Amino acid sequence: MGKRVTTIPATLNLYDSVSLKNPQKRKVAGYARVSKDIEEQATSYAAQVDYYTAYIKKNPEWEFAGIYTDEGITATTTKKRNGFKQMITDALAGKIDLIITKSVSRFARNTVDSLTTVRELKENGIEIYFEKENIWTFDSKGELLITIMSSLAQEESRSISENVKWGKRRAFANGKGSLSFNTFLGYDRGPNGEFVINEEQAATVRYIYEKFLEGFSAYRIAKDLTEMGIKTPGGKEKWANSSVLKILKNEKYKGDLLFQKTYIKDFLSHKSVRNNGEIPQYYIEDHHEGIITAEQFDQVQLELYRRKKIKKYSGISIFSSILKCGNCGGWYGSKVWNSNTKYKKTIYQCNKKYKNRCKTPNLSEYEIKQLFVQVVNQLISEKEEIIKNTEEMKKTICDMNSLTMELKDKTAEINTVVEQINNIVIQNSKVSLNQDEYNKEYFRLKRKYDTIASEIDRLSKQIKEKDLQGKLFDNFISTFKKQNETISEFDEFLWSGLVYEIVVYTKQDVRFFLKNGLEIDTGL
Repeated sequence: MGKRVTTIPATLNLYDSVSLKNPQKRKVAGYARVSKDIEEQATSYAAQVDYYTAYIKKNPEWEFAGIYTDEGITATTTKKRNGFKQMITDALAGKIDLIITKSVSRFARNTVDSLTTVRELKENGIEIYFEKENIWTFDSKGELLITIMSSLAQEESRSISENVKWGKRRAFANGKGSLSFNTFLGYDRGPNGEFVINEEQAATVRYIYEKFLEGFSAYRIAKDLTEMGIKTPGGKEKWANSSVLKILKNEKYKGDLLFQKTYIKDFLSHKSVRNNGEIPQYYIEDHHEGIITAEQFDQVQLELYRRKKIKKYSGISIFSSILKCGNCGGWYGSKVWNSNTKYKKTIYQCNKKYKNRCKTPNLSEYEIKQLFVQVVNQLISEKEEIIKNTEEMKKTICDMNSLTMELKDKTAEINTVVEQINNIVIQNSKVSLNQDEYNKEYFRLKRKYDTIASEIDRLSKQIKEKDLQGKLFDNFISTFKKQNETISEFDEFLWSGLVYEIVVYTKQDVRFFLKNGLEIDTGL
């Protein structure tokens, strides 16, 4: 005897807790969004709000639950869309049964965001109607259609993003591009987008550069600026040493411009990351009038490099972390004698003098300056020969041709390994490979990649070191060429341009190590 099967028809919507026979009105809300705050879009925005308000209210089976809006916000993520987020919160709280919006692209251009939101609402009995595509999410075809439409919208967003990037890079390559003048001090935007020096802010920039070359640390400069009541580039009352360092490293202040210091890594997240060589950069010389000289800027970069090698720099004068004890190798620090009398004097001595029982002598500021005057005058007498020798030393010591070629070869090699890794990963996703063999090959290639990456890092550091050494030579030559006569007084510009380090043994044996590698022995 055959089995008898009776079908009992469904009376409830799969995703809705409300019976289809329940006459209760559905609480309906509209969602409107425009991408940019321009007149055409603003008109569209207002029209959407009016349209959906009337559209919902004229349906007798619906109860108006409000219009949620986002204006002037990009569509690739829902994270910053406050109106959207409030709508979802209210829907999940039971205040909305149905959401009506213009299209999938108006709702979200990110496939993941779109589907995640749709499914979350669906599971809680909340439906969405996309008017343009005529999609109801409770419909059996709804999710498939949404997936397709969201993917198309996401691809559209990616394409737009790439086109924008291409346009910007073409502009950068031609020496053009837009900048936000609110992110740095010293300049205002001119009528045609040109750089116009803001003298009040420029004074702060010059102060930072001057104090740094006088030996002050970034921390000390930041502290002084805060106490002076000068606001940061971001408008804050308190300065951080990082803000000072950014100004000291910014090529804009010598009149140059570097485009694409950062870039948008992911068009969906719009997260900006530092460009460490992933995409091209564009450097423009003499782009605008500088606030400081190119010589000052270069001296600051070299001083930053020198101080980086010092474990802890806390300088307050031009002699800080320059004088070194010939006995223990420690730094000389300043001490004030007779501070409350007319005999007040600043002297420098080994910071570990009593701990290590160093016999190296104290030196006063006057004595250090006199020793430097001796060194400069000794150099002047042999000026042409010293410049010639320095130029030859630069050619020999700073030659980077072999390193550059090796780096090029290693870069090509690592690109090949990356391609091999990608190929086996793709192959493994398409074909069922022996996983033991796959893992063995994958990790072999990964180890090879790590080895080459380490070599690339080593070569890059060596190239950077040689480049900085070359700049030390250039700075020395540039500074020394301008000095044609002997000097009788201490010159801060010459000191910053010529001196790298001083080692003190006795007052009669003080050795100057110059930025060109030359060692000069002198004494009092």
